[in-house]
Amino acid sequence: MKPTLLFVALLGWFSLQPLPAADTPANGAVRVFVCGHSFHIFTARILPELAQLAGLPATPIGQQMLGGSRTLQHWNLPDEQNKAKAALRAGSVDVLTLSPHMLLPDEGIDNFTKLGLEKNPRLRVLVQASWPANDGRPSSPPITPDERSQTSVAALRDLRQRHHDQWLKNLEMQIRALNRSVGHDAVFIVPVSDAVFALRERIVEGKAPGLKAQAELFRDPLGHATPPLALLVTYCQFAAIYQRSPVGLPVHPSIKTLPQAAELNALLQQLAWEAVSKYPMSGVKSVKP
Repeated sequence: MKPTLLFVALLGWFSLQPLPAADTPANGAVRVFVCGHSFHIFTARILPELAQLAGLPATPIGQQMLGGSRTLQHWNLPDEQNKAKAALRAGSVDVLTLSPHMLLPDEGIDNFTKLGLEKNPRLRVLVQASWPANDGRPSSPPITPDERSQTSVAALRDLRQRHHDQWLKNLEMQIRALNRSVGHDAVFIVPVSDAVFALRERIVEGKAPGLKAQAELFRDPLGHATPPLALLVTYCQFAAIYQRSPVGLPVHPSIKTLPQAAELNALLQQLAWEAVSKYPMSGVKSVKP
């Protein structure tokens, strides 16, 4: 390729890449604390592995887990048990990831944000918008695997809209108000539910390599994640934390034994990046081509 053409090609490639976050160190080292429930806590284990695969410093990640918890329950833990508060008070957190439950507003998000910003004004707080438990139904009777797998694309889109109108919209309102109160955009939302619904649609359409049924994403009626779903969620977190696409990372060990693992891995990366980069409140900014 002629030098001029090579320059033009490289310029076009760079124009499509995400800008690094202003508060992300140049070497990519980000101190992350994961504080949440069982739809979220597995990211504490997978994130350092993804960082290593991406050639980024795998800094230690603190974690605090309470099953089925609101963020406020984490805040209310006694100080001697509260690892999240201790880490924030020490100013040793660059990114705090939280996962509220269904009841909103969740005062714990505000409390942790304000405490963290006192000690580290460059702190980013990422709030995970999880998928609806039991597919948005009352807990009893629990949804069966067959019912999940028979959910049509139209029904998925209806569920997605109801999830937005009844829950995500309220979370967005809380985060906007919180950012106004602290004087800048410090808190962002990781749109995990968007990626999950997109993957389920691909399965229905027969376009998810190695996955034949929606029920394969869940370990139980509540909706706890199997390895493909856990990896999708963590790719979303990776994109929001490191401000870069996960597309192109090697196959993660958690899905290596699955059929068509490489193709499935590529799809999970693509769906995660599309969800995060297209969502206005994720904090991910891309250069426009």
